Amino acid sequence: MDSGSRHRHGLESISYDEPMKSIPDSSIAWRAGAVGLALTLFAAAQAYPQTTQAAPADYSRLLNAINTVRQQGCEGLPGKVAVLRESATLSAVAERVAGGTKLDDAFKAQGYRSLHAAQITLRSASTAPLPTARNLKNTCSSAMHPDLSEAGFYQRGGYTWIVVARPFIAPRAEQADEVQLRILALVNEARARPRRCGTASFPPAPPLQPSAVLQSVAAGHAADMARNAYFSHVSRDGSTPDVRATRGGYAWRAVGENIAAGDMQADIAVQGWLNSPSHCSTIMAPQFNEMGVAFATGTTSNSAGIYWVQVFGTPR
Repeated sequence: MDSGSRHRHGLESISYDEPMKSIPDSSIAWRAGAVGLALTLFAAAQAYPQTTQAAPADYSRLLNAINTVRQQGCEGLPGKVAVLRESATLSAVAERVAGGTKLDDAFKAQGYRSLHAAQITLRSASTAPLPTARNLKNTCSSAMHPDLSEAGFYQRGGYTWIVVARPFIAPRAEQADEVQLRILALVNEARARPRRCGTASFPPAPPLQPSAVLQSVAAGHAADMARNAYFSHVSRDGSTPDVRATRGGYAWRAVGENIAAGDMQADIAVQGWLNSPSHCSTIMAPQFNEMGVAFATGTTSNSAGIYWVQVFGTPR
């Protein structure tokens, strides 16, 4: 059996207080199970000649089999993870992989964009095998990943090809104002209560007010990361959050920034920040009284999907 998988996610936090003589090191927290940013792992796809043989009409047996594994557990991994739905597009991807196409190229050919994906090949001496716990063995981690939501299949001879994925879904551009208000509300809800961020304890902090200037600064950096497929507090021109805030017309006494990347919705992005001690500390910092937030969607195949930027500040 062969398996190839890819996942992306990332978080970073940084803040400054005036005067600032040097930039502190960024802290990075990677979300467990998702996806280290720009981390890609693909096993080499084996080449099989394309044939005109029709795909099996009944993929429900395969779908039921892999969902049974996901409910019961596999190779020491606990079950009760989300049930997968069948995707005809992923089945077409699996057929292309069976014909020797690399997984990334198969996704592109079918117009399917995913930030979580895995490909599994099962072999048998006779009929094409089902994806049972016994057959999956060391590919259980690919089949059991909790972030997956769809599956596609292809069988030929004694082989079964399986592609599992979660489609990339981004907020629409027209939802930007709604998303910004939602994140502000979630942040102020968090600040309204005492909170422990790692080893640091924070009392309730005053609510943040929206800042159009900081929102513009956040939007500029999010768009730059999305356009150029990178993830860092330091932009491609070398500017840091404090420099970008100043350049954007924000006269500050304190400024900070949280960034995140992946296929996250607003609630998930905020929860990820709160689960990370450094990001949580930035959110709870009492010296901040304003915030701007923005997101941008990457369009290249090597991008991390959605880039989120949250800029905090205290004006002079």
